[in-house]
Formats: sequence, C-alpha cells, structure tokens
Amino acid sequence: MAVSADGREWYLINASPDIRAQILASAELRAGPGPRETPLRGALVTDAELDHTLGLVMLREAPSFGVWGPGAALHALRGALPVGRYGDWTFSAVPPEIGGLRVSALPVSDKKPKYARDSTVDGPWVVAYRIEDPSTGGVFVYAPCLATWPPGFDEFVAGADHVLLDGTFYAADEMSGATHAGVGSQAQRAMGHVPITESLARVRNRPGTRWAYTHLNNTNPALAPDSPEHQEILAAGAHLPLDGTLLTL
Repeated sequence: MAVSADGREWYLINASPDIRAQILASAELRAGPGPRETPLRGALVTDAELDHTLGLVMLREAPSFGVWGPGAALHALRGALPVGRYGDWTFSAVPPEIGGLRVSALPVSDKKPKYARDSTVDGPWVVAYRIEDPSTGGVFVYAPCLATWPPGFDEFVAGADHVLLDGTFYAADEMSGATHAGVGSQAQRAMGHVPITESLARVRNRPGTRWAYTHLNNTNPALAPDSPEHQEILAAGAHLPLDGTLLTL
C-alpha cells in the first residue's frame, strides 16, 4: 500500500519482504530518473511484524527516508530488529501530515511480534491509519491488523470513502479445521486477526463507504473467486481488491 497527494511523492504503509517486486510492478513507484532517486519519501508502519517491516531493508539506499509508527514498534525496529541501522532514516511518531495528506492513527492492539515478546515497552504496538486528502475531501482507512473490532473504530471509519480491513482469516478455526489440518493450531486467535465471519456483520449494509478486505492468508478460502466465502463477502457489499488496484479519492 502506498499513498500520494500529487502522484509524484509516495508514502508506503508497511513494507513487506517482497517490496522490490511490488515496486517494479508499479510504474508510479519505480526508481529514477537518477541512480539514487526514488518517488518513495517514507513509510508509515502499522506495527513491527516481520511481514510488515523487512521490506524496509530493501530501501536502505533511499535518501532522507522517514519511518513513522507507534512508539513501541519503532523501538523494536531500532533494537530487537535493528532494520534502521541499514539506512539513513529518521524514526519518529506519526505526524499529523505527510506530503499534503492528513494522517491520524488509532491504537487497535498490543500484540507484540515474536522477536519482541519479552519487550517491556508499553503499547500500543499496532495501529490503523486514516488518511485524508484536504484538497479533494477523500478519506481512506487502512487496518490490516485488527485483533477485534476495537472501541472507537466505528468513529474512526465514519465518513471514509474506502476502508481496507484485516481479512487474514475467514473463520476463527481456519488453520486448525479439517480443511487445513496440520497448518496451524487453536492459537490462531493469538495472532491478532479478527476473522471475516465476525467483521462482515459490521460491514454489511453500511452505505457510503466502500469496504474491502486485505492481508489474506494463503489458507483463506475467500481467495478463490468461485468459493461461497468469496461470494458471501461480495453479497455483503464488500470486495477483495487485486494487487495493483488504484483508488482515487
């Protein structure tokens, strides 16, 4: 996920390990025209999980690159997982504005990454982001990690044009059920992802906002377009955007 107010300067929201492939597949994000130039100006991180931060190392040559996020996550990225030592970056709290876009964050979880499970740093460890373009009035909410439907989240998404929600698992027993036996365990809940079966009831019949699911695990049956799970999501008025989807607000 990347956002931009002008189509020239872009800001990532998280950086997964395959960030290089994602950048090469998106013309707007490719490096150039100079050998050290990039349209990427920084990254907002929702948390410090490996899947959301290891890609930062691939951007180590980017000049004047900012990394913003919840304090606990930034502490982990400077200590337990010191990705910050590989680049000339600044680490700081979430600012009210980046590149002409207004930014606000909502704490949604205190789940720590495994590598920082012994950390004594107070949370929040995980946040959701609300991005607003003051020039168009467009509002976008990104919440790829929701342990529950947290207090204040309804107010946080109010008036949003698009909301991308945590769609990691379709059901609470997905990884331990008969379909995917041996893939996971009953500890799935501890991973910090509310199942779609629970959030879909809150999404259903809420006009004015385009709801979508992201961050789908490879065990999620909704990945198959012809599955009943996929069709149920569509019937509720939500959708499952493909890689490369462009939202204009």
